[in-house]
Formats: sequence, structure tokens, C-alpha cells
Amino acid sequence: MDVLRAAPAICPLPFIPTAATRNKTQLPKSIFHNLNLKLPALTRNGSKSRLFMTLSSTPSSTMESIEPPMPELEADGLEEERFDWYSQWYPVMPVCDLDKRVPHGKKVLGLDLVVWWDKNENEWKVFDDTCPHRLAPLSEGRIDQWGRLQCVYHGWCFNGNGDCKIIPQAPLDGPPVHTLKKACVAVYPSVVQHDIVWVWPNADPQYKDIITKKKPPYIPELDDPLLSRQMGNRDLPYGYEFLIENLMDFAHLPYAHYGIMGTPTPKVKVDREGGIPLDMKVKKLDINGFVEQEWGNSNFIAPCIFHAFADVEVDEENRRFLLIFMCVPVSPGNSRLIWIFLRKFGVWIDQIVPRWMFHIGVNLVLDSDLYLLHVEERKIMEIGATNWQKACFLPTKSDATVVGFRRWFNKYAGGEIDWKGKYSGTLPPSPPREQLMDRYWSHVVNCKSCNCAYKGLKALEVMLQIMSIILIGIIAVTKQKMMSMVATTTIVSMAIICFAASKWLAHFIYKNFHYHGYNHAFR
Repeated sequence: MDVLRAAPAICPLPFIPTAATRNKTQLPKSIFHNLNLKLPALTRNGSKSRLFMTLSSTPSSTMESIEPPMPELEADGLEEERFDWYSQWYPVMPVCDLDKRVPHGKKVLGLDLVVWWDKNENEWKVFDDTCPHRLAPLSEGRIDQWGRLQCVYHGWCFNGNGDCKIIPQAPLDGPPVHTLKKACVAVYPSVVQHDIVWVWPNADPQYKDIITKKKPPYIPELDDPLLSRQMGNRDLPYGYEFLIENLMDFAHLPYAHYGIMGTPTPKVKVDREGGIPLDMKVKKLDINGFVEQEWGNSNFIAPCIFHAFADVEVDEENRRFLLIFMCVPVSPGNSRLIWIFLRKFGVWIDQIVPRWMFHIGVNLVLDSDLYLLHVEERKIMEIGATNWQKACFLPTKSDATVVGFRRWFNKYAGGEIDWKGKYSGTLPPSPPREQLMDRYWSHVVNCKSCNCAYKGLKALEVMLQIMSIILIGIIAVTKQKMMSMVATTTIVSMAIICFAASKWLAHFIYKNFHYHGYNHAFR
């Protein structure tokens, strides 16, 4: 069990470089140089943006205004672009967590999708999760023996192009009603890149070949065989904008994740946790995102990707950490995080430690500020998302990336996600804390490794309970003179150990696969 306790330490997430390590950190050149992240030079809809910005909060020593200044320089005659949420690629799920034998229901940008494996075309497909017959969810269906997606309500079957191939209720000698357009399912353009299924959220036929014109963001390091890769996903009970700005906020790490994440100890500590001023500046910002180059060398690629990286020299050895976060808008008050951690040291660890052990540590980190963000979102939505800066006090440079993201979100997206009128804008009611922080439905059922571990550990728990009962039964049915005192004591001890182990295992399963109560006051 020492390995289990060590899982958070093995996971590369806990290390985030701070100013205290900058003298040992070498960042001569972005490892994303192949990503072509010169954001102001990117084009969208034929228009070139030349917006250069420096976003930083006012230092406390010269605090003349409570609002962080945001000077900007725009080209003359440049019309402000509007971010089109439906003209982007969105990550749906890692391929490693998808079962080819069953269809998977997922929601992206408010759209109900079904992801399934088309063995005839040997590729993943993404359909509208609605049968045209009676609107039953296709994700509750099955893949039949011919490799077609079957709706289990009435048996309608669809091929990889969304065409209906059979309506069992239609007479064979009657009109071919299954060939009518109304019998087809909407198909969304999809592609697998970096072992992740991506979807284009517009099923209009004109976007059928959109992959030839626009591809998902490409990160070459994800295809580097020399880098060890850990990947996972989790659905979270707070909105996309709160998820992504929280991941950009390095200043909260020593506090919200105290005792979980390994942050370097500063030379001068002002408190137990070791928080320090962070000199962060957003150098470039336009409709495609922004770049932070002064401190964490991180980048935001709109709308989903945020990544940070560092080359840290330890014992004369160059150790590279790369943290990639893909933030998916699901619905108001809900989002999905796909995380990828890359490193070029300790690669052998991944060969002996299963994914689910790493995920225990990652889920603990996510849980430690989950409730904070859930409540924060509701408070900000009460005052209006576009008024967040008037309600929040951000006097330091440590908040520069958060300010930068909100600036982008308000300037180009109008401070809201375009749900196409599907939602009223109100957030869903807050469930009880145990349900809010539940890991089983938000992660375990969506992760192959954790799901297999959960089933295996539950089976082991039952086996231990049965073993303890059998051992006690042996004592009960055996005559006293037929068994020595030593044998009796041994069997009783084994029964007690099995029962105690089953109870400990039940607690371990509940704490790591269902609900981990988190109280900051006792850490």
C-alpha cells in the first residue's frame, strides 16, 4: 500500500515551478515552437489581428487603482471579431477510455452526442444522440453483429454515414422508408488526434470535410515516444470558464492544494503554505487566445487548451514537465477536463504503476478546490459574469492570466458561451456535498483503468468477507477435540484478519472511488 500512498508523488501534476526555482529553471525556448503559437499572426475568417497587449495586475506598492490596467493597441480600422463557438474542434474523450464494444453518450457544448466504433470503416464516429424514430438516446443502444449502431427501442440500425439501414417494422415488400432523409441520423465531423476523439459541433453537410481545411490544435510533444504520458478525464460541477481560469491560476496552488501538490519552498516564507508574489504578464492576446511568457511560459489556445511547461535542472539532470489541460464546455455549470501530463524522466514508472493509482492523486487535487469553484461560480453569476472584475479585487500580478482569460472571454465571446438558446442561463441547483464531489459517476465509469480497478477491488472485498465467514464456519462445525488450540487460534486470527481487511478495503474504495470528504481546516 506504500505505492498507493506514493501515487500523488509519482504523478507529475504536483510540481509547478515558482519564482523560487527560476534560478534553476532553464526555459531558453518553448517546447511548443512547432505549434506555431504566434497568436496575433493567426487568421480567422480571413481577418488578421494585430492586437498586442500587456495584462498585469497593479503591484501593491504602487496601487493607484483597484482595477488591473489593461492597455491595448489595435490596428486602425480593425473590426472586433466575434468568437464562433461552433467553428472549433472540441476534444470529446481519450481513446484509451472508450470501449469499442458499446456506444458512449457524451455532451459537448450542450449537444448530446454518441461516440461509437464503426468496425466497417475502422474509425470512431460521432452522431447526434437521438434516434429519428421516437428520439430515444442511441447511446443506450448497441452495436449489432454487422457493425451498425442499433437503437434498442425499436431496432432501427444506422451505418457509419448515419443512413438508416433497416426499420424492422417496415414490410420488406413495402416502400423503402428507411432510405428517406428523415430516417437518417445527424453525423458530426470527427477525427482522432493525439489519441483523443475530437468533434466539430456542426452537422451541416458543408462541414463534412472540414478536417481538410481546419485541424484540431497540434502539439508535437504528444507524439514524442521519448516522453512518458499520463492521460485522464473527469466531469466537473462548475462551468468551463471557471475550470480554465482556475488552471491558469498558479497562485492558489500552495493554499487550495496544501499538502497535496509539491510546490518549492521559497527563501522567505510569509506563512506556513509558502505563497509568493508571481510576476506574470500576458504579452499577446487576440481571438485565438494568449501567451504568458514572463513566469510560467504558458499558453491558452482558444477555446479549450491551456498548457504550461518547464525544464527543471535537478542533480545536473534536465527534467521536463509538460502539463496540458483540455477544458470542454458541457452545459451551464458543468465542464469536462481532459488532462495530459508528459515527462522525460522516470518513464519506467508507467510500466509498473497502473493508471488508476495516478488518478487517485489527480482526483484528490481536483476535489480540493471543487467546492470552492462551485460556490464561486454561483456568486459571480448572481452579479453577472461581465461584472466579475467589479466584484473581485485583483491587486497583484499573480492574477494576470485570470485577468487575461476574462478579458478574452468578455471581448471576443461577450462573456458567455453560445448555447444556441438551449439553456435559459440559470445554473442547475446545487446537490448535497457528497453528490457534488462524487467520483464514481464523474470519473470512474468514464475511465477504463479506474473502472477495472473498482470492480476488482469490490470483488476482493466480497472474497475477504466470504473467507472470514468460511473460517468461522469451520470452527463452528468442528468438534473441539478434533482441532488443537493452535489450529483454532490460527483460523480465528485469519478470520479476523480477513474481516478487518474487507472493512479497510471497503473504506479505501469509498474514499478513492466514490467520495473523499475534504476539509481544508484540518490540513
